[in-house]
Amino acid sequence: MADATITLVQEDGRTMSNQSLAEELFAQLQGAPLQQVSQQLGVGQMQASGAVAAALPLLLGALGKNAAQPQGAEALFGALQKDHAGLDLGSVLGAVLGGGSAPSRQTDGGAILGHIFGGAQPRAEASLGQATGLGGDKSAMLMKILAPIVLSFLAQRFLGQGNANPSALGQVLGQERQVAQQQGGLGGGLLGAVLDQDGDGQLGLGDILKIGSGMLGGGR
Repeated sequence: MADATITLVQEDGRTMSNQSLAEELFAQLQGAPLQQVSQQLGVGQMQASGAVAAALPLLLGALGKNAAQPQGAEALFGALQKDHAGLDLGSVLGAVLGGGSAPSRQTDGGAILGHIFGGAQPRAEASLGQATGLGGDKSAMLMKILAPIVLSFLAQRFLGQGNANPSALGQVLGQERQVAQQQGGLGGGLLGAVLDQDGDGQLGLGDILKIGSGMLGGGR
């Protein structure tokens, strides 16, 4: 199965060793999408960019933890097939930023976050808000924007492959989680603080806040 995973990742010439999924998606969000996100949040584009760069490893790493169990990988794979296949990034971004109409299952970021984080969702939003200077409300808004985008990206990235299956998806997301935690930085630090706690609310955010301050140029 490991070989199938490597083939899956290398179809477009990229490997997990030289570009993570978070980095790949972050690159796709450069330009107009990030500008739209910063306007929606009411913050500068540099702060929005730093927050997105921290949130993507957190979201993908949490999916990796969920998909570490066979039933979790099967549930995620099924959701990608049922709700997120065939959606391009631009249409999803337009839907989540457009407001007005009630969100669909494809764009309901709050519901998606509940599936990804479960009871840890408030902790994830609060941790991201503290570490990036966004605050809880804006970090929650950002996560709701990004969650449907992440699932649409994963559906695009994997469902078109002939060898796509829950096990391969779980392995790739597991690698993604390991990469995020090994690389450290704000996203990896947040991932550990949110997912690896015992639920006692003791986040140990001091070091993460220092990382965030340095990453965002100290403009806190």
